[in-house]
Amino acid sequence: MEPRNQTSASEFILLGLSENPEQETLLFALFLCMYVVTVVGNLLIILAISSDSHLHTPMYFFLANLSLVDFGLATNTVPKMLVSIQIRSKSISYPCCLTQMYFFHFFGIMDSVLIAVMAYDRFVAICHPLHYTTIMNPRLCGLLAGGPWVFSCFISLTHILLMVRLVFCGNNKIPHYFCDLTPLLRLSCTDTSVNKIFVLIVAGMVIATPFLCILASYACIIVAIMKVPSAGGRKKAFSTCSSHLSVVALFYGTTIGVYLCPSSVRTAVKEKASAVMYTAVTPLLNPFIYSLRNRDLKGALRKLVNRKITSSS
Repeated sequence: MEPRNQTSASEFILLGLSENPEQETLLFALFLCMYVVTVVGNLLIILAISSDSHLHTPMYFFLANLSLVDFGLATNTVPKMLVSIQIRSKSISYPCCLTQMYFFHFFGIMDSVLIAVMAYDRFVAICHPLHYTTIMNPRLCGLLAGGPWVFSCFISLTHILLMVRLVFCGNNKIPHYFCDLTPLLRLSCTDTSVNKIFVLIVAGMVIATPFLCILASYACIIVAIMKVPSAGGRKKAFSTCSSHLSVVALFYGTTIGVYLCPSSVRTAVKEKASAVMYTAVTPLLNPFIYSLRNRDLKGALRKLVNRKITSSS
């Protein structure tokens, strides 16, 4: 056995979103602006929630966690792509590729589970309002927020351990702008059946199961809202969920298409387009979706900005 001769080269080539230099210049400017807005928006939400005692509630606690995860998800993929375009080098070392893959799955799983946790929070708030503070106590909130971090770490690490046993002995070009699991499995010249089975199991656990839980939560929420006698009360109850529903549609609409659709209907272009949606567009839009429709959060952001302006002057 000569493992060194059988494994792939020490690096992969990320083909990116485009190989046209003119398009790459446009993509660089576009993604740089998107990344800056994503970082500023999500960090502002974290700072606003942490600095305003009125927002120290379960809903905003989970939102702060979601903003942190969105920041990490965008930071794991976008800066590497920007650097590759800037220095005209698309190579990525094998260890860096596995590291990027680990954090991509880590933050992606966190995103999915946290969105489901936030749906459960809205379910309790609307369907059991009198028992909300009792049910959503600090201990349960800590478990609902901390559990996904441990779970995501374990699943992502398992993905990497299964990946390092594979051999890459031929083509090392990845038709993507970051190291994702599915394109890498296609490059392996050894049996990937175990990896593919684990991908399906994980997709069922972290995409299909949370999505079904969200659907069940909102089915109960809609039934509860319909029982509210006044139109104003129904509108107020639904407004607390509309932001979250927008995020659910945006996130799961793309991830289900990538990880649960048959490989026969997936193409590299579709996978890249979907990946852009959940690694760049979703983290970018989440701060706007939650802040523009939330009076309390807008007030906290205004106070934070005014405080910074006052202190600087």
